[in-house]
Amino acid sequence: MKRDAATAAPLSSTGYEVADWFAANELYQDNGWTDGLPIVPPTEPLVHAFLEAAGLPADHVVGIEPVRRRRITAEKVAIAAVMAGCRPAYMPVVLAVVRAMCAPEFGLHGTTASTGGSAQLIVVNGPVRHALGMNATHNVLANASRANATIGRTARLLILNVLGGTPGRLDRSTLGHPGKFTFCVAEDEEDNPWTPLATERGVPPGESAVTVLAAGAPHQLMNEWTRDPRELLETYAATMRANLLTYSIWPGNYAIVIARQHRDVLVAAGWSKRDVREYVYERARVRRGEWRSFQAIACSRPPLPMRSTFTPGIVPERRFGWQRGGARDRG
Repeated sequence: MKRDAATAAPLSSTGYEVADWFAANELYQDNGWTDGLPIVPPTEPLVHAFLEAAGLPADHVVGIEPVRRRRITAEKVAIAAVMAGCRPAYMPVVLAVVRAMCAPEFGLHGTTASTGGSAQLIVVNGPVRHALGMNATHNVLANASRANATIGRTARLLILNVLGGTPGRLDRSTLGHPGKFTFCVAEDEEDNPWTPLATERGVPPGESAVTVLAAGAPHQLMNEWTRDPRELLETYAATMRANLLTYSIWPGNYAIVIARQHRDVLVAAGWSKRDVREYVYERARVRRGEWRSFQAIACSRPPLPMRSTFTPGIVPERRFGWQRGGARDRG
């Protein structure tokens, strides 16, 4: 296939001669160029194929990290996408994610350097979900789709190699969480009366888009003993209140992932996304006096003995989220 002259131009990144793919992986591991998992070696033909799929020259600036003014070029995005295991067809979504991350309101530097350890939660909407075979139902926050896994991983590899987000250096996360490997989901828009997230945020229906939110680790909850919407949502609000009492008094933003079982109950009762949002907003509050009392009690009690427990949660199947202070980019 004949390439466009712009996308076939020489790459600026340093090349290395290695014996085979195993040696390439050892090179990347030894130099800290990967997230600890194996990578697909970004050979020059592969990088050019990804640039061709994107229709961009290697030196095209996709985004600039606003604080340290680090430029992220199409070449670097293509290299990261190859390393992560993407297909060339994923490039439009990957590019949209990078542009959203570089929007000043997202706060890419702060979320990378903070001790809080957030990861880039990526929500994909629109027809591109089906075109790329993205997962939007069972096991949606885990291993179920190559597209979900590799698109999310590309963001982390870019932060690591282009922005210098190495743990213990720029990345000052105290604990981090598994979402820092990959944290990408598609919203299940089919057989669902609720308005998709991207449409709520101003994207015309039928168009593809991504929404990016710096998010902490997922917290699963369970309530299968009521069909009363208020009693059901009180579980969500109580989880947020517990987080405020035990983590930080600052409210922050929350993305709620609602499983199909709960969504069906809410829809049957005639509740819209807005109804859910307003109820949780009113109920998920902690007074400063409660916070002070809780901290005083926690500090006065002797530590409890440690024991290993596990409470099963609900497998996320259908979800929605909302966000303030995040960033959105159309695919």
